[in-house]
Amino acid sequence: MTANVAAKCVLERHGWDLLILSWSVAVVSTLGALFIGEVMGQAPCNLCWFQRAFMFPLAVILGVACYVSDTHVWRYGLPIAALGWSIALYHTVLYTGILPAALEPCGSGPPCSNNAMLVFGGVPIPLLSLAAFTVISIALVLLCRRSFK
Repeated sequence: MTANVAAKCVLERHGWDLLILSWSVAVVSTLGALFIGEVMGQAPCNLCWFQRAFMFPLAVILGVACYVSDTHVWRYGLPIAALGWSIALYHTVLYTGILPAALEPCGSGPPCSNNAMLVFGGVPIPLLSLAAFTVISIALVLLCRRSFK
C-alpha cells in the first residue's frame, strides 16, 4: 500500500466525506445567498442577514478544515452551525405562520411574506436555509462521533 493510498484511507475513516459534504453545503448556500441578493436584487431581511452572518464564516472555516484535514472542526464549526440553525428555524416558523403574525420577522427591510421569498418553484428561502444548517450540523455531529471511536 502506497503512502497516498494509506493517507486516503485514514482520511476516509476520519470523516473526509463529512468534511467535504458540510463544506459543499456551506459554499452552495453562500453562493446562493449572494446570487439572490446581488444578481436577483432581492435585499435580505434582518433574519436573513443574521443567517448569512453564520453561514458565510462556515464556508471559510470548513474550507480551511478540508484543506488541512482538520477532523476536529466540529468543535468550532458546530456552535456556529447550531446558532445559524436556531435563527433559520425561528425564521421558518415565522414565515409559515406557526407563530402569531404580530411577531414580524422583517421589521425593516423587504417583507418575507411575498413570492420573492420563493425559489425552485415554490420553496421558501428560510426553509432552504434551515435545510442547509441542518445538513451541516448533522455532518458535524457525525464527524464528532467518528472522532471518539
